[in-house]
Amino acid sequence: MANPIDVPTNTNAVKRQGLTHNHRTQEVSDLISGLPDHIAQLCLSFVQPSLLFSVCSSWRRLIYSPDFPPFLSLYTVLSSNQTDHSEHSNSIQFFNFDPISSRWDSLPPPPPDPPLRLLLRHPSFISRHLPIQLVSVSGNLVLLAATTYNFFPALSRPLIFNPVSRTWAFGPPLSTPRRWCAAGTVNDTIYVASGIGSNFSADVAKSVEKWDFLLYLSTRNKGNSWKWEKVKGLKNGRFSRDAIDAVGWRGKLCMVNAKGDAAKEGSVYDTEKDAWEDMPEGMLSGWKGPAAAMDEKVMYMVDEGKGALKKYDPERDDWEIIMESERLVGAQQITAGGGRVCVVCGRRNSGGIVVVDVVAMPVKLWVVETPPGFEAVTVHILPRMSQLPP
Repeated sequence: MANPIDVPTNTNAVKRQGLTHNHRTQEVSDLISGLPDHIAQLCLSFVQPSLLFSVCSSWRRLIYSPDFPPFLSLYTVLSSNQTDHSEHSNSIQFFNFDPISSRWDSLPPPPPDPPLRLLLRHPSFISRHLPIQLVSVSGNLVLLAATTYNFFPALSRPLIFNPVSRTWAFGPPLSTPRRWCAAGTVNDTIYVASGIGSNFSADVAKSVEKWDFLLYLSTRNKGNSWKWEKVKGLKNGRFSRDAIDAVGWRGKLCMVNAKGDAAKEGSVYDTEKDAWEDMPEGMLSGWKGPAAAMDEKVMYMVDEGKGALKKYDPERDDWEIIMESERLVGAQQITAGGGRVCVVCGRRNSGGIVVVDVVAMPVKLWVVETPPGFEAVTVHILPRMSQLPP
Protein backbone atom coordinates (compact mmCIF):
# COMPACT_ATOMS: atom_id res chain seq x y z
CA MET A 1 0.00 0.00 0.00
CA ALA A 2 1.29 3.44 -0.84
CA ASN A 3 2.04 5.65 2.13
CA PRO A 4 -0.54 8.42 2.47
CA ILE A 5 1.71 10.64 4.56
CA ASP A 6 5.47 10.22 4.69
CA VAL A 7 6.86 13.68 5.42
CA PRO A 8 9.25 14.33 8.33
CA THR A 9 8.45 17.53 10.23
CA ASN A 10 10.58 19.99 12.20
CA THR A 11 13.85 18.39 11.09
CA ASN A 12 16.16 21.13 12.37
CA ALA A 13 14.65 21.09 15.83
CA VAL A 14 15.02 17.32 16.02
CA LYS A 15 18.64 17.54 14.88
CA ARG A 16 19.38 19.89 17.76
CA GLN A 17 17.47 17.60 20.10
CA GLY A 18 19.56 14.64 18.99
CA LEU A 19 22.80 16.56 19.59
CA THR A 20 21.80 17.81 23.03
CA HIS A 21 20.37 14.54 24.32
CA ASN A 22 23.19 12.13 23.58
CA HIS A 23 22.60 10.32 26.85
CA ARG A 24 19.46 8.85 25.31
CA THR A 25 21.22 7.48 22.24
CA GLN A 26 22.58 4.55 24.19
CA GLU A 27 19.09 3.08 24.02
CA VAL A 28 19.63 2.50 20.27
CA SER A 29 22.99 0.90 19.47
CA ASP A 30 24.86 0.12 16.24
CA LEU A 31 22.69 2.22 13.96
CA ILE A 32 25.51 2.63 11.46
CA SER A 33 28.69 0.63 11.94
CA GLY A 34 31.64 2.79 12.94
CA LEU A 35 29.63 5.92 13.76
CA PRO A 36 28.51 7.20 17.17
CA ASP A 37 24.76 6.85 17.49
CA HIS A 38 24.07 10.60 17.66
CA ILE A 39 25.90 11.10 14.33
CA ALA A 40 24.12 8.09 12.83
CA GLN A 41 20.78 9.59 13.89
CA LEU A 42 21.56 12.81 12.06
CA CYS A 43 22.47 10.88 8.92
CA LEU A 44 19.35 8.73 9.03
CA SER A 45 17.09 11.73 9.67
CA PHE A 46 17.50 12.64 5.97
CA VAL A 47 16.08 9.27 4.86
CA GLN A 48 12.35 8.71 4.38
CA PRO A 49 10.95 6.72 7.36
CA SER A 50 9.27 4.24 5.00
CA LEU A 51 12.69 3.16 3.76
CA LEU A 52 14.19 2.84 7.24
CA PHE A 53 11.25 0.81 8.54
CA SER A 54 11.95 -2.18 6.30
CA VAL A 55 15.72 -2.40 6.86
CA CYS A 56 16.26 -3.56 10.45
CA SER A 57 14.68 -3.48 13.90
CA SER A 58 17.09 -0.84 15.29
CA TRP A 59 16.18 1.59 12.51
CA ARG A 60 12.53 0.74 13.01
CA ARG A 61 12.80 1.65 16.69
CA LEU A 62 14.64 4.85 15.79
CA ILE A 63 11.86 6.31 13.62
CA TYR A 64 9.45 6.08 16.58
CA SER A 65 11.90 7.53 19.11
CA PRO A 66 11.79 11.16 20.37
CA ASP A 67 15.10 11.86 18.60
CA PHE A 68 13.75 11.27 15.08
CA PRO A 69 11.69 13.75 13.03
CA PRO A 70 8.06 12.69 13.56
CA PHE A 71 6.40 11.65 10.31
CA LEU A 72 2.77 12.51 9.69
CA SER A 73 -0.11 10.07 10.04
CA LEU A 74 -3.89 9.99 9.93
CA TYR A 75 -6.18 10.46 12.92
CA THR A 76 -9.76 9.45 12.30
CA VAL A 77 -13.17 9.14 13.85
CA LEU A 78 -14.58 5.80 12.73
CA SER A 79 -18.13 4.51 13.06
CA SER A 80 -18.83 0.82 13.51
CA ASN A 81 -21.35 -0.67 11.13
CA GLN A 82 -22.45 -2.93 13.97
CA THR A 83 -22.89 -0.24 16.63
CA ASP A 84 -26.14 -0.09 18.54
CA HIS A 85 -26.89 3.61 18.23
CA SER A 86 -28.67 3.89 21.54
CA GLU A 87 -28.63 6.31 24.43
CA HIS A 88 -26.09 4.25 26.38
CA SER A 89 -23.61 3.52 23.58
CA ASN A 90 -20.86 5.64 22.06
CA SER A 91 -21.38 5.40 18.32
CA ILE A 92 -17.84 6.38 17.31
CA GLN A 93 -14.23 5.41 18.02
CA PHE A 94 -10.92 7.24 17.61
CA PHE A 95 -8.21 5.58 15.48
CA ASN A 96 -4.74 6.31 14.13
CA PHE A 97 -3.40 5.04 10.81
CA ASP A 98 0.39 4.68 10.68
CA PRO A 99 1.38 5.03 6.98
CA ILE A 100 4.81 3.48 7.53
CA SER A 101 3.58 0.19 8.97
CA SER A 102 0.12 0.45 7.27
CA ARG A 103 -1.38 -0.30 10.67
CA TRP A 104 -4.56 0.92 12.36
CA ASP A 105 -4.46 1.45 16.14
CA SER A 106 -7.08 2.69 18.56
CA LEU A 107 -6.27 5.86 20.44
CA PRO A 108 -6.15 5.58 24.22
CA PRO A 109 -9.68 5.95 25.64
CA PRO A 110 -10.85 9.48 26.58
CA PRO A 111 -11.37 10.29 30.27
CA PRO A 112 -14.32 8.32 31.69
CA ASP A 113 -15.65 11.24 33.73
CA PRO A 114 -17.79 12.66 32.34
CA PRO A 115 -18.59 9.78 29.96
CA LEU A 116 -18.32 10.69 26.29
CA ARG A 117 -21.66 9.90 24.61
CA LEU A 118 -21.55 11.13 21.03
CA LEU A 119 -24.50 10.41 18.78
CA LEU A 120 -23.74 9.87 15.11
CA ARG A 121 -27.12 8.58 13.94
CA HIS A 122 -30.64 8.84 15.30
CA PRO A 123 -33.68 6.77 14.27
CA SER A 124 -35.39 9.99 13.17
CA PHE A 125 -32.44 10.92 10.92
CA ILE A 126 -31.07 7.51 9.95
CA SER A 127 -30.12 8.69 6.45
CA ARG A 128 -27.56 11.21 7.67
CA HIS A 129 -24.76 11.61 10.18
CA LEU A 130 -25.12 14.04 13.03
CA PRO A 131 -22.01 16.25 13.03
CA ILE A 132 -18.92 15.63 15.15
CA GLN A 133 -16.50 18.54 14.93
CA LEU A 134 -12.78 18.29 15.51
CA VAL A 135 -9.85 20.52 14.55
CA SER A 136 -6.11 19.89 14.45
CA VAL A 137 -3.92 22.60 15.97
CA SER A 138 -0.27 22.74 17.07
CA GLY A 139 0.10 18.98 16.68
CA ASN A 140 -2.99 18.22 18.79
CA LEU A 141 -6.45 16.88 17.97
CA VAL A 142 -9.26 18.87 19.59
CA LEU A 143 -12.87 17.68 19.83
CA LEU A 144 -15.14 20.73 20.02
CA ALA A 145 -18.76 19.86 19.36
CA ALA A 146 -21.14 16.95 18.96
CA THR A 147 -24.68 15.86 19.87
CA THR A 148 -25.98 13.59 22.62
CA TYR A 149 -28.95 11.23 22.34
CA ASN A 150 -31.34 13.87 23.73
CA PHE A 151 -30.11 16.39 21.13
CA PHE A 152 -28.13 18.42 23.64
CA PRO A 153 -24.53 19.60 23.12
CA ALA A 154 -22.22 16.71 24.02
CA LEU A 155 -19.32 18.79 25.34
CA SER A 156 -19.15 21.71 27.73
CA ARG A 157 -15.41 22.11 27.07
CA PRO A 158 -12.97 20.88 24.42
CA LEU A 159 -11.33 17.49 24.68
CA ILE A 160 -7.68 17.47 23.54
CA PHE A 161 -5.54 14.53 22.42
CA ASN A 162 -1.74 14.89 22.31
CA PRO A 163 -0.15 12.20 20.07
CA VAL A 164 3.33 12.56 21.57
CA SER A 165 2.23 11.95 25.17
CA ARG A 166 -0.73 9.75 24.11
CA THR A 167 -2.90 11.60 26.63
CA TRP A 168 -6.26 13.38 26.70
CA ALA A 169 -6.92 16.66 28.51
CA PHE A 170 -9.79 19.10 28.89
CA GLY A 171 -9.72 22.69 27.66
CA PRO A 172 -11.50 25.71 29.15
CA PRO A 173 -15.32 25.68 29.31
CA LEU A 174 -17.20 27.31 26.46
CA SER A 175 -19.41 30.18 27.54
CA THR A 176 -22.24 28.30 25.82
CA PRO A 177 -21.84 24.61 24.91
CA ARG A 178 -23.09 24.19 21.36
CA ARG A 179 -23.58 21.88 18.40
CA TRP A 180 -24.13 22.43 14.68
CA CYS A 181 -21.60 25.24 14.79
CA ALA A 182 -18.71 26.50 12.67
CA ALA A 183 -15.26 25.42 13.90
CA GLY A 184 -11.78 26.19 12.61
CA THR A 185 -8.29 27.49 13.38
CA VAL A 186 -6.13 30.42 12.33
CA ASN A 187 -2.54 30.89 13.51
CA ASP A 188 -2.91 28.28 16.28
CA THR A 189 -6.06 29.91 17.64
CA ILE A 190 -9.33 27.94 17.69
CA TYR A 191 -12.59 29.61 16.70
CA VAL A 192 -16.17 28.46 17.33
CA ALA A 193 -18.99 30.39 15.71
CA SER A 194 -22.79 30.19 15.67
CA GLY A 195 -24.55 26.89 16.31
CA ILE A 196 -27.25 25.79 18.72
CA GLY A 197 -27.09 25.22 22.46
CA SER A 198 -29.63 23.15 24.37
CA ASN A 199 -32.25 25.28 22.60
CA PHE A 200 -32.00 27.74 19.74
CA SER A 201 -30.87 31.21 20.77
CA ALA A 202 -30.38 34.12 18.37
CA ASP A 203 -27.55 35.41 20.58
CA VAL A 204 -25.70 32.07 20.42
CA ALA A 205 -26.37 31.74 16.68
CA LYS A 206 -24.57 35.05 16.09
CA SER A 207 -21.80 34.65 18.68
CA VAL A 208 -18.13 33.84 17.99
CA GLU A 209 -15.49 32.75 20.50
CA LYS A 210 -11.75 32.13 20.23
CA TRP A 211 -9.22 30.20 22.29
CA ASP A 212 -5.50 30.94 21.97
CA PHE A 213 -4.14 27.40 21.91
CA LEU A 214 -0.48 28.42 21.90
CA LEU A 215 -1.06 30.42 25.08
CA TYR A 216 -2.69 27.35 26.58
CA LEU A 217 0.35 25.22 25.72
CA SER A 218 2.76 27.72 27.23
CA THR A 219 0.86 28.39 30.46
CA ARG A 220 -1.01 25.19 31.33
CA ASN A 221 1.75 24.03 33.72
CA LYS A 222 2.30 27.45 35.29
CA GLY A 223 -1.05 27.92 36.95
CA ASN A 224 -2.08 30.78 34.63
CA SER A 225 -5.72 31.18 33.70
CA TRP A 226 -6.84 30.54 30.13
CA LYS A 227 -10.28 30.88 28.65
CA TRP A 228 -12.41 31.48 25.59
CA GLU A 229 -12.77 35.10 24.51
CA LYS A 230 -15.67 36.62 22.62
CA VAL A 231 -14.88 38.33 19.31
CA LYS A 232 -16.93 40.22 16.75
CA GLY A 233 -20.21 38.38 16.19
CA LEU A 234 -21.91 37.44 12.94
CA LYS A 235 -24.51 39.78 11.47
CA ASN A 236 -27.19 37.06 11.54
CA GLY A 237 -27.87 33.54 12.82
CA ARG A 238 -27.95 31.79 9.46
CA PHE A 239 -24.74 29.87 10.12
CA SER A 240 -26.50 27.64 12.65
CA ARG A 241 -28.22 25.70 9.84
CA ASP A 242 -25.48 23.06 9.60
CA ALA A 243 -22.12 22.10 11.06
CA ILE A 244 -19.53 24.02 9.04
CA ASP A 245 -15.79 23.80 8.50
CA ALA A 246 -14.43 27.29 9.10
CA VAL A 247 -11.28 27.22 6.96
CA GLY A 248 -8.24 29.14 8.19
CA TRP A 249 -6.62 30.78 5.16
CA ARG A 250 -4.08 33.62 4.99
CA GLY A 251 -5.00 35.04 8.38
CA LYS A 252 -8.73 34.78 7.75
CA LEU A 253 -11.53 32.39 8.62
CA CYS A 254 -13.67 31.45 5.60
CA MET A 255 -17.00 29.66 5.92
CA VAL A 256 -20.33 29.05 4.22
CA ASN A 257 -23.63 28.27 5.93
CA ALA A 258 -24.67 25.15 3.99
CA LYS A 259 -23.04 22.08 2.50
CA GLY A 260 -23.05 20.76 -1.05
CA ASP A 261 -24.52 22.59 -4.04
CA ALA A 262 -27.33 24.33 -2.14
CA ALA A 263 -27.74 28.10 -2.23
CA LYS A 264 -25.57 29.48 0.53
CA GLU A 265 -24.22 32.55 2.25
CA GLY A 266 -20.50 33.06 2.80
CA SER A 267 -18.60 35.13 5.30
CA VAL A 268 -14.92 35.83 5.99
CA TYR A 269 -13.50 36.84 9.37
CA ASP A 270 -10.32 38.94 9.42
CA THR A 271 -8.55 37.87 12.61
CA GLU A 272 -6.28 40.94 12.68
CA LYS A 273 -9.09 43.47 12.26
CA ASP A 274 -11.68 41.53 14.28
CA ALA A 275 -14.15 42.17 11.48
CA TRP A 276 -16.43 40.14 9.20
CA GLU A 277 -16.60 40.78 5.48
CA ASP A 278 -18.47 39.33 2.52
CA MET A 279 -16.92 36.31 0.85
CA PRO A 280 -15.54 36.97 -2.67
CA GLU A 281 -18.17 36.12 -5.27
CA GLY A 282 -16.10 33.47 -7.07
CA MET A 283 -15.09 31.75 -3.85
CA LEU A 284 -18.71 31.55 -2.73
CA SER A 285 -20.26 30.45 -6.04
CA GLY A 286 -17.70 27.68 -6.50
CA TRP A 287 -17.77 26.39 -2.91
CA LYS A 288 -19.70 23.15 -3.51
CA GLY A 289 -18.33 20.73 -0.96
CA PRO A 290 -15.98 20.24 2.01
CA ALA A 291 -12.91 22.49 2.08
CA ALA A 292 -9.56 22.70 3.88
CA ALA A 293 -6.32 24.69 3.62
CA MET A 294 -2.75 23.43 3.33
CA ASP A 295 -0.67 25.23 5.98
CA GLU A 296 -3.36 27.96 5.90
CA LYS A 297 -1.92 29.10 2.54
CA VAL A 298 -3.64 27.11 -0.23
CA MET A 299 -7.35 26.29 -0.04
CA TYR A 300 -8.70 23.04 -1.51
CA MET A 301 -12.32 21.99 -1.98
CA VAL A 302 -14.05 18.87 -3.29
CA ASP A 303 -17.06 19.49 -5.52
CA GLU A 304 -18.96 16.57 -4.03
CA GLY A 305 -21.45 16.39 -6.89
CA LYS A 306 -18.86 16.13 -9.67
CA GLY A 307 -16.09 14.42 -7.70
CA ALA A 308 -13.62 17.20 -8.56
CA LEU A 309 -10.78 18.35 -6.31
CA LYS A 310 -10.25 22.08 -6.81
CA LYS A 311 -7.80 24.74 -5.63
CA TYR A 312 -8.80 28.35 -5.02
CA ASP A 313 -7.01 31.01 -7.07
CA PRO A 314 -7.38 34.36 -5.26
CA GLU A 315 -6.02 36.33 -8.22
CA ARG A 316 -8.82 35.13 -10.52
CA ASP A 317 -11.33 34.56 -7.70
CA ASP A 318 -12.04 31.13 -9.13
CA TRP A 319 -11.59 27.43 -8.34
CA GLU A 320 -9.06 25.54 -10.49
CA ILE A 321 -9.69 21.83 -11.10
CA ILE A 322 -6.80 19.65 -9.88
CA MET A 323 -8.32 16.27 -10.72
CA GLU A 324 -11.62 14.42 -11.01
CA SER A 325 -12.47 10.94 -9.76
CA GLU A 326 -15.60 8.92 -9.06
CA ARG A 327 -14.03 8.18 -5.69
CA LEU A 328 -14.55 11.82 -4.69
CA VAL A 329 -18.26 11.94 -5.47
CA GLY A 330 -20.22 12.47 -2.27
CA ALA A 331 -17.11 13.52 -0.27
CA GLN A 332 -17.99 14.15 3.39
CA GLN A 333 -14.95 15.93 4.82
CA ILE A 334 -11.37 16.76 3.84
CA THR A 335 -8.11 17.77 5.46
CA ALA A 336 -4.78 18.90 4.05
CA GLY A 337 -1.17 18.60 5.21
CA GLY A 338 2.27 17.35 4.21
CA GLY A 339 1.50 17.81 0.50
CA ARG A 340 -1.56 15.53 0.69
CA VAL A 341 -5.30 16.14 0.67
CA CYS A 342 -7.22 13.39 2.47
CA VAL A 343 -10.91 12.94 1.72
CA VAL A 344 -13.54 11.01 3.67
CA CYS A 345 -15.57 9.17 1.02
CA GLY A 346 -19.34 8.95 0.98
CA ARG A 347 -21.15 5.68 1.63
CA ARG A 348 -21.31 4.93 -2.10
CA ASN A 349 -17.52 4.51 -1.83
CA SER A 350 -17.66 2.37 1.34
CA GLY A 351 -16.71 5.19 3.69
CA GLY A 352 -12.98 4.83 3.02
CA ILE A 353 -10.33 7.56 2.82
CA VAL A 354 -8.98 8.87 -0.48
CA VAL A 355 -5.48 10.38 -0.40
CA VAL A 356 -4.39 12.77 -3.14
CA ASP A 357 -0.73 13.77 -3.51
CA VAL A 358 -1.18 17.32 -4.80
CA VAL A 359 2.58 17.93 -4.96
CA ALA A 360 3.27 15.12 -7.45
CA MET A 361 3.15 15.87 -11.17
CA PRO A 362 0.75 14.54 -12.23
CA VAL A 363 -1.19 14.27 -8.99
CA LYS A 364 -1.56 10.78 -7.54
CA LEU A 365 -4.58 9.22 -5.84
CA TRP A 366 -4.91 6.11 -3.70
CA VAL A 367 -7.31 4.73 -1.11
CA VAL A 368 -6.72 3.85 2.53
CA GLU A 369 -9.24 1.18 3.49
CA THR A 370 -10.73 1.48 6.95
CA PRO A 371 -10.65 -1.50 9.35
CA PRO A 372 -13.30 -4.14 8.56
CA GLY A 373 -16.70 -3.16 9.92
CA PHE A 374 -15.87 0.55 10.17
CA GLU A 375 -16.44 3.63 8.03
CA ALA A 376 -14.66 6.98 8.32
CA VAL A 377 -16.46 10.02 9.70
CA THR A 378 -13.63 12.57 9.87
CA VAL A 379 -9.89 12.55 9.18
CA HIS A 380 -7.01 14.77 10.31
CA ILE A 381 -3.25 14.87 9.68
CA LEU A 382 -0.94 15.08 12.71
CA PRO A 383 2.51 13.81 13.78
CA ARG A 384 2.65 10.06 14.39
CA MET A 385 1.57 8.71 17.72
CA SER A 386 4.46 7.76 19.99
CA GLN A 387 4.96 4.08 20.74
CA LEU A 388 4.48 2.63 24.17
CA PRO A 389 7.76 1.56 25.84
CA PRO A 390 8.50 -2.17 25.41
